[in-house]
Amino acid sequence: MSTEIDSLIADSSLTPLLNTSRDTLQATLELLHFLSQPDTIPTSSSQSLSLETQLLISRYHKNINASLSILRGQNRNAILDVRRTKEETAKARTEVDRLHLQLQNLYYEQRYLVGEIRGCEGYDHAYAALPLISLEEFLSLFPEHTELPETELMPLRIQHEEAERKKLETERQELVKKKLELQKENSKRKEDLRKLDERLEKFLEGARGIEEVLEGMKF
Repeated sequence: MSTEIDSLIADSSLTPLLNTSRDTLQATLELLHFLSQPDTIPTSSSQSLSLETQLLISRYHKNINASLSILRGQNRNAILDVRRTKEETAKARTEVDRLHLQLQNLYYEQRYLVGEIRGCEGYDHAYAALPLISLEEFLSLFPEHTELPETELMPLRIQHEEAERKKLETERQELVKKKLELQKENSKRKEDLRKLDERLEKFLEGARGIEEVLEGMKF
């Protein structure tokens, strides 16, 4: 029977309580067995227990009471341990629930971020439409960037394209400036030619007058 009870108790902290309970039961059974003997209890009310029997019964009572006292203390401690274990279990369950909720939130956030990433991957970014030079040509110009990943190469390619466009814009502005200067110079030359034409016209008109005078003076 004790073996069956021992197999039901897995908590080693309850072993002293079980041992004390077993000892108390054994002492009680021994006392009952002693009292059940024919010579222990007098058959007549006029007879009294012998001094030896009284001392032996008293010794049994003391042992049983001492065991019961220890058993009560162990039982009280076991109950307190159970209460403490329940409190710790409740706290642990609360913490597990909190962590489980936090984990669910992280799963939700993960799914949201994965969706956002996929959306970004499928989005037609403006830089994708830029007329950049090919990757091979870029790496031939800057071989030190060959080992870089695409995420770092693209900003560098865009920066290179921006620098090239600024350079071309500077050259365009210089050409526009030269064009304006040439147009201004051409306009000045046209004005000079126009004035020269007017002077020639006036000169020719004066020459025709002199020619007419000379023709009238012929003899």
